[in-house]
Amino acid sequence: MPRRAPSLTLGVEEEYQIIDPETRELKSYITHLLDEGVMIERELKPELHQSQVELGTNVCRTASELYEELAKQRGTICYLAERKGLKIASAGTHPFSHWLKQEVTPRERYIGVLEEMQILAQRLLIFGMHVHIGIEDRDFAIDCMNVMRYMVPHIAALSYSSPFWNGRNTGLKSYRSVIFSDFPRTGLPDYFADWAAFERFLTSLINTGCIPDGSKVWWDVRPHHKFPTLEFRMCDACTTLDEAVAIAALLQAVVAWLWDLRQRNMTFRIYRRDLIEENRWRAIRYGLDGKLIDWGKEEEVPARWLIRELLRLVDPYVEMLGSRPYIEKIYTILEHGNSADRQLRVFRETGDFKAVVDHLIRETERDVIRPTG
Repeated sequence: MPRRAPSLTLGVEEEYQIIDPETRELKSYITHLLDEGVMIERELKPELHQSQVELGTNVCRTASELYEELAKQRGTICYLAERKGLKIASAGTHPFSHWLKQEVTPRERYIGVLEEMQILAQRLLIFGMHVHIGIEDRDFAIDCMNVMRYMVPHIAALSYSSPFWNGRNTGLKSYRSVIFSDFPRTGLPDYFADWAAFERFLTSLINTGCIPDGSKVWWDVRPHHKFPTLEFRMCDACTTLDEAVAIAALLQAVVAWLWDLRQRNMTFRIYRRDLIEENRWRAIRYGLDGKLIDWGKEEEVPARWLIRELLRLVDPYVEMLGSRPYIEKIYTILEHGNSADRQLRVFRETGDFKAVVDHLIRETERDVIRPTG
């Protein structure tokens, strides 16, 4: 039976920081914002810490739709925060607020997470972006996951926005990735032969009491446990709207390319997870400024060069999907750096973490569409 072509729909979930504009620190305020959420046609999702709020877009068909949807989403949360005298910032970590000072959201789900994970949960003061690409054929979703593991470091490096932690320059471009790796079932997935093999894996974990369901598998890329999507979870929260849409559009184009290869009985070479983990570490440490390993040639290559190579491979599908105006932003990132690079420049120029927070707020608010009336 022929496989069903993927719909390639797009959806994005973003976790935002709630900021006190006077102190520039995180503000534990999500329970108050939830009361305001009845005013809008979007679901505000609390997270473990009350200084964090999550919003997800509607399902979109194109990058153009996603841009408008995400602009409205960001505008909505900025508007609700401003009604309470607060601000919103989007980055993988806050530059100086300490996790020990954060209040936990008083809901059974989060109390349970805290009980199970203990200090690991309390320390999880991080913010990410999750991108969903519609893939209805579950076997192709697994094929795609197997291949996409290789591209995780390349694409994630474009998003990295967490160089600071507790008022210190970590020397890494994504300290969020390090914090999250302390949780079980994170990082890169293993290779799976097909959907049945993946289901057997999940069933083993569920039957032995390791997890209640697939939602507790937090890999960098995973089939979603409810929706017919492949979910990419490796990105830091993108600071600008342009960056978020560009990365989502790139993921959509890569999946379209892999589907075309599969239709021609071709695929991208599958590499061992531990080899890909070497690139994942290099991306976390150096971001776009370092070198990744081209495992086909077994040689170091500048990260920017490999990302440009990926862009060339998917270029015909960018054209087909009509996403070129949004993908072009990636070349700007490659030329001028990601959010982590910009934050580091602000700190070098000012020596002031509050100036970094102000910078993040300005970039987060850029081009958003606030509610009217």
